[in-house]
Amino acid sequence: MASDIKSASPDRATLVLGTLILVAAVANLNLSVANVALPDIGRAFDASQTQLNLIAVGYSLGLAGTVLYLGALGDRYGRKMLLVTGMALSIPASIVAGFAGNFEVLFLARIVGGVSAGLAFPTTLAIITALWAGPARTKAIAMWSAIGGAISALGPIVSGALLEQFHWGSVFFVTLPLALVALICSLVLVPAHVNETTERVDHLGGTVSIVFIGALVLSINFAPVKGSGTLALVLGAIAVVAGIGFFLQQRRAVNPLFDLHVAARPTFWVAAVGGLVVFGSLMGAMFIGQQFLQNVLGYSTLAAGAAIIPAALAMVIVAPRSATMIEKYGARVTLLSGYLFVVLGLFVALFLWNESTQYWQVALAYALVGIGVGLAGTPASRSLTGSVPVHRAGMASGTSDLQRDLGGAIMQSILGGILTAGYAKSLGNAISSSPNASEVTPETQAALTKSFSSAEVLAERYPQYADQIMTAAKNAFLDGDTNAYIAAIIIVCAGAAVVTFFYPHRERERVLLAQYAAESDLAAEKS
Repeated sequence: MASDIKSASPDRATLVLGTLILVAAVANLNLSVANVALPDIGRAFDASQTQLNLIAVGYSLGLAGTVLYLGALGDRYGRKMLLVTGMALSIPASIVAGFAGNFEVLFLARIVGGVSAGLAFPTTLAIITALWAGPARTKAIAMWSAIGGAISALGPIVSGALLEQFHWGSVFFVTLPLALVALICSLVLVPAHVNETTERVDHLGGTVSIVFIGALVLSINFAPVKGSGTLALVLGAIAVVAGIGFFLQQRRAVNPLFDLHVAARPTFWVAAVGGLVVFGSLMGAMFIGQQFLQNVLGYSTLAAGAAIIPAALAMVIVAPRSATMIEKYGARVTLLSGYLFVVLGLFVALFLWNESTQYWQVALAYALVGIGVGLAGTPASRSLTGSVPVHRAGMASGTSDLQRDLGGAIMQSILGGILTAGYAKSLGNAISSSPNASEVTPETQAALTKSFSSAEVLAERYPQYADQIMTAAKNAFLDGDTNAYIAAIIIVCAGAAVVTFFYPHRERERVLLAQYAAESDLAAEKS
């Protein structure tokens, strides 16, 4: 039985876990700090909505594209080395992002920052898996998940406060002192070479996985852009070919990057899908929500960032208790409970968020989503790590990060694309039905439908039409985000259906996890 697995913790467990959480905090903060700055960045670069989507998703793209490969490199060459390298690389990446003079440099810096997180973030969970066992591991993962998620949610608050006084680039400097402390603590406190493998790394599979994820995410972002249909199709085709190539390579590789035998275990693949949807929902809700609060409700950057507090508090309070729920009811019930709260939060945003929304309605939506993520995060990560041999912990941690980051990248891309298309269509219809439609030049219409930020710039240029422009832009934004929230609800319900029908019930789950643990111990003894 899974409950019979002996509990174990490393020496200086509190300090080691604190260091790993600090490393995760750097990655989580860098992931979320840009969202609240998007309106300011849009005005500074006169960026299109698609460019803003790419800036928001760039970090997730760099992280999601590399976690599997880098997790395997950590398993083979040393997890501590990757941890230290990632923290070191995050410092220059943040500095370049903060001083970026155009969209292209900022987007590139965000991708590099994501790669630095790909080095460090999956390694944190891999080390927890290697150093902790049994109930102690579940509790450690719960703390890692809760605090990491809460810090990610608190990122916009810090960003909002900075933007009240400083240039938008200041949000990318937030993690610099934390990264320095995390770098030093990692060097001093984290053990090296624990339960690592001597197997060769599947470098070809790693390269193909990067191409697959990168092409997939970019194709989703360019799909709704007028005139970019061919590019989106080409990227989509590359993603399909790379995805098939990755699958075939994993079947033939002696030491596959992604063990398809392990991945076929129901406690693994269902948890992976379940986590991808729930974490993606959190990031998608924050991405759309931050723009709604500033663009439609007129919140200041600080107020918009602070609006996230209910989600952060909910995750901190609920996530540790999810470990108790798992032991009592199993991961399936705990995951589904999380899904229920996420859907409730999205329904609140769909039906109650409009131009006259009060703060309690904003807080309620974020609190419900936070409760959902707090409940679902621990069982999703715990099921993955419990399904994988310890010497392949990088695969589990890489997949766990894919839940968050590929889920975030895909959900932000899908919701951002739907928002972009809905905004442009709604505003285009408003212009064509206006009595003064003949006076609107093609150039003006292109600027209005480009993004909400472009509409603001145009309103400042033509103050006599400012009220009409901003009213039309707000209505168009609301039309776009309504479509986005409907899509999010459908995706979350589909994820809940997968968990309901395919994840094992409590007793079967315990038997399977105990079996996987025994196989892992036997493999370790033979090696």
